[in-house]
This record gives sequence, C-alpha cells and structure tokens, in this order.
Amino acid sequence: MAQPNIIFVMLDDLGKEWIGCYGAGDIETPNIDAFAAGGIRFENVYSMPQCTPSRMCLLTGQYPYRNGWVNHWDVPRWGGARYDVNAYPCNLGLVMREAGYATAASGKWQINDFRVDPDAMDAAGFDDWCMWTGYEGDNPPSAERYWDPYIYTKDKPAQTYHGAFGPDMFCDFVIDFARGHKDGDQPFFIYYPMVLTHGPFTTTPHDLDADTNLDKHKAMVRYSDHLLGRLVEALEEMGCREETLIIFTSDNGTGGSMTGQIGDRAIRGGKGKTVEPGVNIPFLANWPGTIPGDRVSDALVDFTDMIPTFADLAGQPIPGVDQVDGSSVAPYLRGETDQVDRDWILAMGGQNNAQVSDQGVENEWYFRDRVVRDERYKLYVGTDRQPEKMIDLMMDPDEKIDITGREEEDALSARHKFEQLIPNWPEQDEDPIGTPQPPQPWDVPVTVKSIEWKKGQ
Repeated sequence: MAQPNIIFVMLDDLGKEWIGCYGAGDIETPNIDAFAAGGIRFENVYSMPQCTPSRMCLLTGQYPYRNGWVNHWDVPRWGGARYDVNAYPCNLGLVMREAGYATAASGKWQINDFRVDPDAMDAAGFDDWCMWTGYEGDNPPSAERYWDPYIYTKDKPAQTYHGAFGPDMFCDFVIDFARGHKDGDQPFFIYYPMVLTHGPFTTTPHDLDADTNLDKHKAMVRYSDHLLGRLVEALEEMGCREETLIIFTSDNGTGGSMTGQIGDRAIRGGKGKTVEPGVNIPFLANWPGTIPGDRVSDALVDFTDMIPTFADLAGQPIPGVDQVDGSSVAPYLRGETDQVDRDWILAMGGQNNAQVSDQGVENEWYFRDRVVRDERYKLYVGTDRQPEKMIDLMMDPDEKIDITGREEEDALSARHKFEQLIPNWPEQDEDPIGTPQPPQPWDVPVTVKSIEWKKGQ
C-alpha cells in the first residue's frame, strides 16, 4: 500500500462533553460529527492531563516517567528546559522526514523558546512551519495567539500580524502546504496542534458579539468545528482526500471553569486531573476508502502509540524501538485486525510539581501519581507507588465509588494485571532529558506549590 498523507489535528483543552458525536448536549459541531460518521470514533484513548506531557508523549513515543516531562512546562516563559531531539532515540517529525515525507507543523509548540532555539522546528524534523511562539518572557505581544497573533514562520521572524485571527492563519498554512505537495513525489505529514480552545476566552470571526466566558468558549468550539470542515473540504477539492488519513483529537480535557453536558450528566472540565474527563479524550480517525464509516471503537489507545502507528503506515522502522512505549494501531485502522495490541493504557500527573535549579527542571516528587485502565476498570496509583482506588467505569462513570476489597472475579483479574505493572515502573521519574537552557535576561520567578524559585538559584 502506498504511503498515505497524514494530518494529525489536535485541539488544545477540549473534552468529549463539548463534541456532538460524543453526546454533547450544549453545542452543535456538525463538521466534527460528519467527520466521525465517516470514520472511527474511539471511546478509550488517553492523553496526559496537561499540555506539555501530552505533547512530549506524542513527539517522543515515551511516557512522561521516561521522557521526563511529567509537568506542564511553558518553556518560552519559564525556560530551564527545552525539547532537545538529540536526547531521545525517537522523534515524530524526524521519523516521518526519514520515511520520505514532506513535513510541516502549524499551531502551538511551546516546548522550545524560538529566541534561544531558532532552528528548533527544523531540528525536530519539520520542513516548514507556522507557529505561535508561546507566551515569551518579557515580551507581552507574544501572549497573543488569537486576534493580532504573534507568529513565527520559516521565512519570517516572529512578529504580530495585525488584524489577523491566528486560527485562520494556522489553518490557511495547513491547506496551502497540502496543496503544494498533493501532486509531488512525496506524501505529506502535517502536525496541526490548534491553539483553540485554550484560554484566554475570545470572540471569533463568526461570533464577534460573544460576551460571557461561556459564550466565548462555545464560539471557540464552533470555530474549531468550522476549521476542520474547511480542511476536509479543501482536501476534497484537491482530489487527495482518499489518500489522506486525518486524526482529530485533543491534548487533554476542558478547563475546569467549564461544565458541559452528556445526556443527563453534567461534566466539569477535567484538565489537570486524571479523572476520565481530564485524560480520556476525543479521538476520531477518518480515511475514506480505507476506514469504513460509522464505527465506534472501545479499542485501547494512547499517545505513545502515534509514532509506531505513523511509522507503520509510512513503512519506516522505528529508531530506538525498545525505548518507545507504544505500539502501532495501523493494522486496526486499515481493517486488517479487529483488535489492538494493548490491554491497558496509562496517564499520569496532574498539577505542576517542578522547580528550576542550575541542573535544569527538576521534578519535586520522585514518582508521579498515575492511572491505568482497560475497557472497564481503572486503578489509581499514588506517589507512594501504592494502589489508591479501583473504579468500575461501566457502572460508575463519574468515578465516585472505590471498589477496593469488593472486586468480583473480572475486577480482581484487572487489578492483578494493573498491579503487575507497578514494579516495572522506575522508582524515580526522569527529569526532562537534555542540556538545560542557559539563563536568559527575561527569566521570571515562578511559584509552584508555594515554592518560589528562579532559574539558576
């Protein structure tokens, strides 16, 4: 089979409770729903509960306890560490470039400071890019990702684009890159981490009069839906839709200030928590002619599976395969099997617990809390490496009842499976791997868990 084009679309901070095809009752998302109806809607896919751990998990194929990024870390603001591809045996962009793909990224990066690492995107394996820089220390214009966005491209230094709406610029770039490579000798791979729907709450070109935070949040969700529709329509017009796999997902759940509705359940946003609304994310795969439509899957998948999956689709061996934690779901996507090579998925770490020293970013706890689950049962493991509670998600989707000590046979079997993992996890989670970022004039103090520190102190 020829190498497919691949576009990985990742929303920022949006849970299932705001997407129609997952049962959301407070909003309409017609383009996302149509996209789901034409492919597979996954029910059991885990990210991490925060931005940086999810992105680094995706980019390295490693769980945070191995790659060291167990906390959210806003590199342009806080410094101390950066994504150094040389520190990892496997890197998503490099894998796809080495497989012969034309590669691009558009949207939010935030794991390098482009003032310090201007070649970070190329080093990470991307041939072209259009990126919000992240909120850079001592540079207020860089805070803007929506109206008058501050954007860094391959051809131009970071600057404010007055009068523009950032999400439109990022989508335009993705479509233009695809159009420029649809007839070439190379397939294309596009990493499209949207800046929507992360705060600050904003109006959009379709909802300029949105007033309250809730109205703005809904407007941002609807605009995400609009952008996916634009992308799909553009690929259809290019005539390359059947050659293109699109995955649509999110980096973690919705922020806790928003409460959505699925059926009669009010679901508060779970970002930063290992409850299901924080880590069990929307995940849709659409590939006309290859993936049959109207499928709903309970298959277990997490972000460590993305590199193995894309490498498999590209026919590319995975470098450092023994240090990659995931496995390919490409045979499942192609319909060659009705099972994935997994019987558990993992998410770990909620609120930040790190500090900066002259050694770089250091995690405050040796062992981060984590959760592991299968199709039905979920085990919480504490920072003391001991099981904390066991949940039957089928009977208790709101995770209110600890069944520890009352497990029936199936639950006991699941508990045994989960507890066997604990001795295999390192006693101490890694700190971010690689050379620490040197002190910069714009470094600012950061408070975490009431500890005030500054890089280099």
